[in-house]
Amino acid sequence: MAHTVQDHQRALPQAAVLSLPPSSHAKRLTVLDTLLCGAFAGAVAKTVIAPLDRTKIIFQVSSQRFSAKEAFRLIYCTYMKDGFLSLWRGNSATMVRVIPYAAIQFCSHDQYKGILGRYYGFQGKALPPFPRFLAGSLAGTTAVMLTYPLDMVRARMAVTPRQMYSNIMHIFVRITQEEGIKTLYRGFCPTILGVIPYSGITFFTYETLKKLHAERTRRSQPYSYERLAFGACAGLIGQSASYPLDMVRRRMQTAGVTGQQYGSVLGTMKTIVVQEGGVRGLYKGLSMNWIKGPIAVGVSFTTFDLMHNLLHKMHQLGYFTH
Repeated sequence: MAHTVQDHQRALPQAAVLSLPPSSHAKRLTVLDTLLCGAFAGAVAKTVIAPLDRTKIIFQVSSQRFSAKEAFRLIYCTYMKDGFLSLWRGNSATMVRVIPYAAIQFCSHDQYKGILGRYYGFQGKALPPFPRFLAGSLAGTTAVMLTYPLDMVRARMAVTPRQMYSNIMHIFVRITQEEGIKTLYRGFCPTILGVIPYSGITFFTYETLKKLHAERTRRSQPYSYERLAFGACAGLIGQSASYPLDMVRRRMQTAGVTGQQYGSVLGTMKTIVVQEGGVRGLYKGLSMNWIKGPIAVGVSFTTFDLMHNLLHKMHQLGYFTH
């Protein structure tokens, strides 16, 4: 006699059952729903840490030695000179970039998990370690490839005075006219090289912690503060692993306004090491990242999960129709 769905689920290990997605009779979220969740999560996270992010970029593209004291001194001086809202200078460009970036990243991560689950025979279950890492890496790579010029614009806006660029379109026009359209993709190689370990490790860590939590507590959904903690751990590990390439990316992106010339990833890395030292140069601002990175990733993952669950419940209650 054929087994029923209920019999099949009882035969699965408890951890696998906990990691199963909503049952097939429930109304599943569309790609548009997932894009919306990702966009909102990215916008909230980046707005929360915008002043710290701007400060980190300023130190990354200068030869000034980084310290926590100097970083907060810069924040204070910026506030006293230009006002409170100046701490969020460049955040409009960040939003233009991060909303599509986060939307694509989270949505493509869900899609890649489904594809890899079917390929490896783990459909409806938590993926094994390597596919879990691969799904995150592919999601980050996809998002970077589709939104990179916006990241270039955001970096330029963060390190230049307000008088130099009046708005986002002004930056695009001036870069294209004065430096060439290829400049919009300067730093693309280190970005891709960095996002593979960063996005892979970040999603892998977060998904792994949620899986371990489900196995230990027998609760399929962690509490909000637990999500924040899982996301913070994921961000801390992921950003620490890929930080030198982030440093190289920022130097190459802002070369046109800092007067430096950087030709390649290895050449830029060598210049930084020779002029500023290995650890001090390539990891400049990392301690700032240890503050803002875990906050940003924790807020982002938590917001996405909560929005995802909220929309799913609204679909189940019939608030939306596809």
